[in-house]
Amino acid sequence: MPTKRRPIKYLLTTMGILLQDTIFVTMDNPKKVLTPKEGDYYITPEGYRCFTEQYHLRRGYCCESGCRHCPYGYDKKTNSYSKK
Repeated sequence: MPTKRRPIKYLLTTMGILLQDTIFVTMDNPKKVLTPKEGDYYITPEGYRCFTEQYHLRRGYCCESGCRHCPYGYDKKTNSYSKK
């Protein structure tokens, strides 16, 4: 029996992803919602959202994704932390 096709908007909203408002959850407290404030990010020339050091410190942990403004000193190439 073929699966029923659903529009992407339906799939994203049923998975809990908000289409209009982006919210971020902290790892230490999944119920605490961390909404970006002014100065927490900027838009790159390519159109991506780049989080600033201010946002990373407010979030409280390193995601180990090699973020451009990581205040925790994580280097994705060496998979290690360096003191800053």
